[in-house]
Amino acid sequence: MFKNTKAFSGYSVNDLAKAKEFYGEILGLEVSESPEMPVLSLKIAGSHDVILYEKPNHEPATFTVLNFPVANVDDAVEKLKALGVIFESYDMPGLETDEKNILRGEPEIAWFKDPAGNILSVLQEHR
Repeated sequence: MFKNTKAFSGYSVNDLAKAKEFYGEILGLEVSESPEMPVLSLKIAGSHDVILYEKPNHEPATFTVLNFPVANVDDAVEKLKALGVIFESYDMPGLETDEKNILRGEPEIAWFKDPAGNILSVLQEHR
């Protein structure tokens, strides 16, 4: 039934204006607003749009909702930190981030949150 469908993903935020600023200005994504509904569309290269919608009783996702593959995780983390992005630190067996907030291994990955508290990541592209 869905083999050839053009599916897309979406998740909630608590403030569309803050989300638009973060995803557009900090992360550098193309963000558009729907004229019909209060939603944002994030243009993801090589993929379908991701839809963000405002939810009054929003609760942040407790898992990663969006992953950004990057050529170099260390560089991406450094650049995002310079823009004020705060990265998560984890100290659990098998999930231990280093002093740069990066989990080393396959893949190397670092997690951060959007203004609504949703978890995002940058992770090393496959080479």
